[in-house]
Formats: sequence, C-alpha cells, structure tokens
Amino acid sequence: MRQTALHTALDAEMEKILGCIHCGLCLPACPTYQHLGNENDSPRGRIYLMRAVAEGRIKPDSASFSRHIDLCLGCRACETACPAGVRYGLLLETARETILEQKVQRGSTFQKTLLKLALRHVFPYPKRLKLVFALSRLMRDNFLVRFAFRKGIVRAISPRADFALSLLMTTAPDGGTEKWSEENPLPTPHSPLPTPRAVSVFTGCVMEGLFKHANDATKRVLAVNDCQLSNVETQVCCGALHAHAGDLETARKLARHNIDAFEQFLTADRSATIIINAAGCGALLKEYGELLKDDPHYAERAKRFSESVRDVTEFLAWGKIRQGAEINRRVTYDAPCHLYHAQRVMTAPQQVLAAIPGLEYKQLEGMHDCCGGAGIYNLSEPEMSESLLADKIGKAKATEAEVLVTANPGCHMQLGAGARMFKADCQVKHIVELLDESYHKAGFYSTQNQSSSVQQK
Repeated sequence: MRQTALHTALDAEMEKILGCIHCGLCLPACPTYQHLGNENDSPRGRIYLMRAVAEGRIKPDSASFSRHIDLCLGCRACETACPAGVRYGLLLETARETILEQKVQRGSTFQKTLLKLALRHVFPYPKRLKLVFALSRLMRDNFLVRFAFRKGIVRAISPRADFALSLLMTTAPDGGTEKWSEENPLPTPHSPLPTPRAVSVFTGCVMEGLFKHANDATKRVLAVNDCQLSNVETQVCCGALHAHAGDLETARKLARHNIDAFEQFLTADRSATIIINAAGCGALLKEYGELLKDDPHYAERAKRFSESVRDVTEFLAWGKIRQGAEINRRVTYDAPCHLYHAQRVMTAPQQVLAAIPGLEYKQLEGMHDCCGGAGIYNLSEPEMSESLLADKIGKAKATEAEVLVTANPGCHMQLGAGARMFKADCQVKHIVELLDESYHKAGFYSTQNQSSSVQQK
C-alpha cells in the first residue's frame, strides 16, 4: 500500500500508541463513549480503527469507519487523560482527511458537500466571508425575524431551524455594552504604564463577523494592561474548521497566509505576542509548527509563529492584572475544550475572574467537559449534542450564576442556545467582556487620542 498521511501520522505516534497500557483513563474522559458505551466510539477504539485502515484491514470509505470518526467531538479530553501522551487530535484530523479524500472520489452527503464548499470557497476569502457575516447580522437584528423567534413561530415550523437561529441570536452584544463600545472602540489607557508590550489581536472570522464586541473588548483590556497594539489587516481565517473537517490542505494554505501577514509584526520585536480570544482558533495557531513541519519554506517560521501565540487569559495572567470597578454578580465559568485540553490553559481564566472586584465565583461541576458545540457538531449530530448540552446547562443552573462565561465563539453560541432551550436564567458572555465592563465602570477609558494606541500594519 502507498504511504498515506494516516500511515505517517500513526507512525509518528506509534511509540506512544504501543506504550498504551490499556488503563482505560481515556474512557471516562470521552463524551461519546460515556453516552454510547461503544468501544468503537472511544479514543482507543477509534485509534484501533485508524490502524486497521492504515494496514488495509478496513476500507477508509467504509460507512462504519466514517461513522465512528464523525461521532467524535474532537474535544481532546482524552489527551489530558492519557498517561502515554498520544496526540489524538492529530490522528483524528488525519483520519478525517483520509475519509474526505475517499468521499471526493466516491461521492458524499449533501450536508458534507455543502460544508466543504463553504470551507473551501467562502472562509478562505475575506470579502466573501465578510458578506456572509453581514447578511447573518442583518438577519439576527431584523425585527420580524426576532419577533418570529421570540414568539416561537420558527420553533413551530422547524425545531432544527429554531435551534440554528438560536445559535445566531446569542451572538448579539448586550445593548449597554454595544452603546459605549461604539462611542469608544479603542481607547488609550487612563493612566498609561511604562514599557508597553507589543501585541496584535488575531481577530478571526467568526469572532470578527459575529462577536466583534468581544474583539473590541479584548483590545481595550489589553490597552489598559500596558500593551501597544498593532493591527494586522491582511490576516485571514485560521483554518481550524478546515483542519477539524479533515481539509488539512486548505488549513495549510491559510496558515501560510497568516504567517506571511504577521511576519513584519513578529520580526519588529522578538517579544511580540499574537493574542487570541477564541479557543478553537488558538489551538490550531499554536499548532502551525506541527501543521507545516514538512514545508521547507515555512517550517521554522511556523514554529516561531506558534511560539508567539497566547490566549488572552493566559497572557493577562502572566502579569499583574489591573483592577477596575466592582461588578457584583454571581459568575461561573465553562472551560472550552480547546483551551483546557488542547492548549492546556487551565487556571488562567479563573485568575482573570479573581482580578475583578465584587464577583462571586461559583465552580461549575465538570467545567472542562464538552458542551456539545464542537464546531458544527451541534447541527450535524443534534441528538448527541443536545444530550451533552442538557447536562452542561443543568450543572450551570445548579450554581445559580447570573453570568456564564466562556472563551470560545462556538461554546458561547451553544451555551446561549442551551440557556434558552433549558430555561436557565443566566447571561452568556466572553470572559474578557466582564473585565472590560469593570474597566469601563472604573473610568479607565479615554475618548481622546484613540488612534494613537494602534499601529496599522
């Protein structure tokens, strides 16, 4: 058999795979195994299937193989649990790439064909993507759509469409925050601190298209915390959705584009940092070095790029976070899988919350368990997703928190839709928005000389 990408990925991990002691620690960490009890829907079961495909014992286009791989959320909780250190996420993406190659030759479902077209012909092109998100915001903010949504008319017509619309509706910013955000899109610090740190926010596609208020909040918070911001206008989609779907070639193309875009910023200051506020994007950005390790023109540059990426909570927790005004609310935190398990940023978000005076923090049971969002998993596998979401919202309700914070757009949308579906009386916010609100109440933002705090690249 020819040496496939799956062969190569398995060979690279073979020492760790053979070192597996069958302890079963990955089983309780795996959401699909816990819900289905099928060994084939566990991490070690899926790895066994991957080896069978690579060795020719199972065909890569078999319905059984693709079904078990499709059912995986890609949460990577098994990586945190595995004592052998198997990089399951890498194997999963390569397995999906193998399946994708076969489907191109033998046909595919309408849903997956549509997804492939969107990933290849919309997301890599900023102008097309900007138009799609503009239309999405127009629908989200339309009075008639919102009326039909609130009155349950959409739900009566199609529960699936109602849930999809609910995902979109939860991206709308809070009215009060939006008002002062527009008045003060990027302030200078109220009391500028010495020796500013050079940072640039990776704005992303979904974050900038639907959660621009969170991106703006991130920039304001960084400005207050002794940072000199640079905008990199030529950046594009990070490629995370493509990688998760198995389209690694497009993910590599996007990675190369972003490395080129940020080159000047990173070479101007060796301590420069790329800040990300979306866990799924951050996980892939930190793995550009692995993604392009076989590209002689980009391998070293990709490694340098990845080493410069930090989640906003991770970055803030490194230093002393400036305190703002009190926010007297009860808050709980749900950890995005790709922040907790993939990036291993486990305590920084709680440190950020602890820096906000007045907050009453309530620990969420199973905060690091998947909420069922997982990209578009909530639309492609609605039954499994809803089961995981019901469990998550039930535990959130038990905390009696007024605000449920997270740090990833997909999780934000899933939790927001779940709060509505299961009648949880809480707001869903990005964690940085609370810190931003505290700074606003403290009067840290100046409306003068705003343009001087950002350099255009």
